[in-house]
Amino acid sequence: MPDVTITHIARAAGVSIKTVSRVLNRETGVGAETRARVEAVIGQLGYRPNVSARSLAGARSYLIGLAFQKVATAYGLEFQFGAMAACRRAGYHLVVEQVGDEDDGAAAPLSRLFADIRVDGVILAPPAADDPAVLDDLEAAGLPYARVAPDGAFGRSPYAGMDDHRAAFEMTRLLWGHGHRRIAFIGGPDIHSSARRRREGWAAALAALGGEARPEWLERGMFLSHSGFEAADRLLDLAEPPTAIFAANDEMAFGALAAAAKRGLSVPRDLSVAGFDDTYGARSSWPPLTTVRQPVREMAEAAVDLLIAGFGAVASEDAPRAKLLEFALVERASVGPPPAR
Repeated sequence: MPDVTITHIARAAGVSIKTVSRVLNRETGVGAETRARVEAVIGQLGYRPNVSARSLAGARSYLIGLAFQKVATAYGLEFQFGAMAACRRAGYHLVVEQVGDEDDGAAAPLSRLFADIRVDGVILAPPAADDPAVLDDLEAAGLPYARVAPDGAFGRSPYAGMDDHRAAFEMTRLLWGHGHRRIAFIGGPDIHSSARRRREGWAAALAALGGEARPEWLERGMFLSHSGFEAADRLLDLAEPPTAIFAANDEMAFGALAAAAKRGLSVPRDLSVAGFDDTYGARSSWPPLTTVRQPVREMAEAAVDLLIAGFGAVASEDAPRAKLLEFALVERASVGPPPAR
């Protein structure tokens, strides 16, 4: 069978080639019923747009840039899967650029990184999503962008996110409900606003429940397992160690599990451990990890959808600007009551 073209789609849907083009490009000026009919025909015929041909025919490249700090983490991979899925649905391709390292923000102007490939817009993952220099640079270059989990300046771009503060509050309350009163927290890097919100949620929950967020029960990690191991080791060396450790991401929680194993502690009999993200490793760790399910993939998808929706609604004030998604507490075997002693 010859390759399907927009001419085939137009004939099958009973519309003009221009209408098909508008639907493919997410442009305005097409009624909802007509758009649905064209999209149905596209699916039935298995049409796959040729990105190179489309970019030559118009002003767009049909490429979306993703600026990410740690590409190879579980969070990073989930984020990319979500962004790629949304791009494919809309006929775009994803271009990933790694920026900065674990200790600082974006290392070079993103507009320069993406200049040669001529992306149509950029998705910003944390912590670049909160870097004023990054936002200023993209705006000066005229590059549209959408952000995931920003901490402020919400009017500057479309964004997707979740309530990190409330999620950490609820996980702390879950640990409290199991009987824990000495609940320690391993936070993330200062450049991540989500790390601060999770730390504040932990402290707020303890205050609301009548407990205390003691300074010695607060440690700082780098969202990596070895930093969680080192932080948990310090916590367990305290004269009055915690009975539960809540880490700001799963990787640091895995480090805490290793620190407990090094000391011969049984989890959860001697120590309870909780994480944040619900990565694949949370289901296969031993014991399986109690954690907050963060909708990473869905947030990335939503950010791409919001960005592309803006391409087709440049002059419209009705283009969506934000999407907030829900978290979930996932209870597994790493949390139980505190030791009897």
